[in-house]
Amino acid sequence: MTRSTALAGDSAGQVAELLEPPTRSRLRLFMHSTVMFGREFCYAAEGAFATPLLLSVGLPRSLYSTVWLISPFLGFILQPVLGSASDYSRSRWGRRRPYILVLGVLMVLGMTLFLNGNALVTATLEDRKQRLIWGVLITVLGVIVFDFSADFIDSPIKAYLFDVCTHQDKEKALHFHALLTGLGGAVGYLTGAIEWKNTFLGTILGSEYQIIYIFSVINFIIFLIIHLCSIPEIPFGQDVDLQKLCLLQNNTHGYGSIESPADGHSDPNLYKPRSLSVVGKSEDNSQCICMKPSEEKALRHITLKSLFKALLSMPSHYRSLCVSHLIGWTAFLSTMLFFTDFMGQVVYNGNPYAEHNSTSYITYERGVEVGCWGLCINAIFSAICSYLQKVLVPIIGLKGMYFVGYFLFGLGTGLIGLFPNVLSTLALSAAFGVMSSTLYTVPFNLIAEYHRKEEIEKANGGKALNEGRGKGIDCAALTAMVQLAQILVGAGVGALVNLAGTVTVVMVASSAISLFGCCFVGFFVQYDP
Repeated sequence: MTRSTALAGDSAGQVAELLEPPTRSRLRLFMHSTVMFGREFCYAAEGAFATPLLLSVGLPRSLYSTVWLISPFLGFILQPVLGSASDYSRSRWGRRRPYILVLGVLMVLGMTLFLNGNALVTATLEDRKQRLIWGVLITVLGVIVFDFSADFIDSPIKAYLFDVCTHQDKEKALHFHALLTGLGGAVGYLTGAIEWKNTFLGTILGSEYQIIYIFSVINFIIFLIIHLCSIPEIPFGQDVDLQKLCLLQNNTHGYGSIESPADGHSDPNLYKPRSLSVVGKSEDNSQCICMKPSEEKALRHITLKSLFKALLSMPSHYRSLCVSHLIGWTAFLSTMLFFTDFMGQVVYNGNPYAEHNSTSYITYERGVEVGCWGLCINAIFSAICSYLQKVLVPIIGLKGMYFVGYFLFGLGTGLIGLFPNVLSTLALSAAFGVMSSTLYTVPFNLIAEYHRKEEIEKANGGKALNEGRGKGIDCAALTAMVQLAQILVGAGVGALVNLAGTVTVVMVASSAISLFGCCFVGFFVQYDP
């Protein structure tokens, strides 16, 4: 080994260390994850009350599925665009937090509109026809805004985590994310199941919807503030990612490094923000590994065409992960969307179209209530599995965890569809929790692993596979698969139920999709890029 080769190896090792953010405490990681509790609490409120509200304000049943298609369609188109934009955001507050704050405000606005809009219209308008029109419009707008922003906010939250944490801290935080997501859903469903009308709060606020609104909004705002204050971001131009764009070769610190040099003397100019136009120049005229002019121009002018070109040209292991995420969420959302209806119609033999004072309709309502308890069991087991993942992953690996989640879900939904029974259906709902825990953690763990390997290879002089894409766009691409799954479910599952004439077909179809996903994650997803 020559002296120059040894020096190059030492330099690469130092570069790899420079690329790694500082270790975060468990408290900081927990604070960063609390927003997931608040978001899922609000999701539970939407899941419990959006459908009754939309139908009670007079929305025609023929337009109901259209409402649920608008938000995922917008999210699928816009998420990668804004994900890429956040990669190069120059806000002094950081790259991700401004987007998270704006989306958080939109979530609160959406909840305000769909839980309070009809009451506000009733209080301000006297004409009955005007009340009907404006009540439908405001409630629908609120559902769309909330659903869009609540789905969208997950992408910058994950990218924020990846930016400021070490690889080990990312794994810990993702477990916290999944744990608090499950707990938030469980508490949200339990809160919605309480009969608030005869309580003290019910007397003051007058409506169950207003009580749930107060709980949800206060909960979310508190946890959003804690999240935004958990770990500071370094503005673009000074952050860790720019060290990868310009690294001094003469054992000097990377551009924008937040670490002090080894001799303890810091250069005051090192911490000053510089524009991309001066990247490649240093005060000591050291040779620098810089961006090409074409790359710099690409950073400044990201078009929709170039963005989708970057998505379509992503490495094969990224593409396979996105496909597996799409398969998993399609199966999971199909079951979640129709689960309470399945309990009411198939397990309890009720009729949702019967007269509201008839025994058949009351039986259906009872089945829906029990179905909500099944969703609560799902959320609780999701939290438990998220906690146990840190023990299971070292034993069975990410591949084993991914496979088990899909397999148990496929087995559980298949048995529910073939043998509908109250107790067995509730017991098998626990398998849903294993699946949701897997979907919330394993794909993002793999994205973090892909990026870590590529950063190490690039630091050692290798070619970057994720050229032109940052962590934000990769997280957004994964999250966009959730929107695409919603589009597929909204457009296809309803037609499938009408064709088969029974909701049982949903469980059977979800089982088949999930078991196919088992094969896909076993043979096509890459776990050691």
